[in-house]
Amino acid sequence: MNLKQNINPVIRDLKPSGIRKFFDLANSMDNVVSLSIGEPDFATPWHIRDVGIYSLEKSRTHYLSNSGLPELREEIVKYAARRFGLTYAPENVLVTVGGSEAIDLACRVLLTPGDEVIVPEPSFVCYEPLCRMAGAKVVRLRTRAEDEFRVTPEALEAAITPKTKLLILSYPNNPTGAILPKENAMALAAVIRRHGFFVLSDEIYAELTYGGERHFSLGTVEDIRERVLVVNGFSKAYAMTGWRLGYVMGDAYLIKMMTKLHQFGIMSAPTTSQYAACEALREGDDDIASMREEYDDRRRIIVDGLRTLGLGCFEPTGAFYVFPEIVSTGLSSEEFCEKLLREERVAVVPGNAFGESGEGFVRISYAASLENISKALERMEDFLKKIRG
Repeated sequence: MNLKQNINPVIRDLKPSGIRKFFDLANSMDNVVSLSIGEPDFATPWHIRDVGIYSLEKSRTHYLSNSGLPELREEIVKYAARRFGLTYAPENVLVTVGGSEAIDLACRVLLTPGDEVIVPEPSFVCYEPLCRMAGAKVVRLRTRAEDEFRVTPEALEAAITPKTKLLILSYPNNPTGAILPKENAMALAAVIRRHGFFVLSDEIYAELTYGGERHFSLGTVEDIRERVLVVNGFSKAYAMTGWRLGYVMGDAYLIKMMTKLHQFGIMSAPTTSQYAACEALREGDDDIASMREEYDDRRRIIVDGLRTLGLGCFEPTGAFYVFPEIVSTGLSSEEFCEKLLREERVAVVPGNAFGESGEGFVRISYAASLENISKALERMEDFLKKIRG
């Protein structure tokens, strides 16, 4: 039997995640400093874990509502209003298995074969595959370091066609660390208003901005609000990656349609995680502030270190990534990462894992200890000396 002929060709032809490729390779080697995976190195704060443990002790181990624990949806609404000025009601919220499920549901609810989705690049690795699995065509919109990796209204206008159905925005951005300040977001809102397509705003790093600039959400722009789906979650801000919990907020009818898919495919998000998340939203502001301050220290150290090594580096002001340019080494992104890993035991991710426009860059996560960051910089210095002769 030729199994390949029996597999959905869209699935068969998808490339595996470029992030996981280097993560798996690094795990097969000894003495590796890994700055590849976007996962906080902090443990989930104890008071959040404690509530999760208590929920198990109280035998809260059963299915919950498809939409999510009512108490949690209420807390999400309060949190979104308090932190970002978003005005939703519980019926505008769906609790999902991580932010990734929310993105998948949004794509499958909104997209039909022939639709076009504008995906600014470099971008997180899941957007294009999920759009393609929904039958849509991806239109890549290249962002540039000289524009601080922000989508400009002119570039957005140029990417729009009569078939444009959805724009996926991801700010603060993975992999670049860029943010989209309010004035830039409002310029994009004018284009969205004029053309009337939908927006999926992935705001998983919304709490992680630096230099006094708070995240601004397009979900607060009243006259386009019904066309905006806001995705967020607990993995990055609260160091809860393994709890697998996210959520999406938007128009009640869109949320109802997404809940229908969630109902058939997932049933409900993990029960223990939902009780713990209530505690995170109620009492976690200080945890966020503490971790953000630590990330900010690491950010400054790694940017300064990379520039000292002669690598051009846009200064990130969000998330926990730097995206230095490595063209001067004469190596491609993949060659650079493979040689750095094999010769110096430092794992970073090639920029082209995030789209073709990421070629010539690498992504480095600073969600790692200062000791490991310093060690990685020392090893990179040795590596670059050998390359440059």
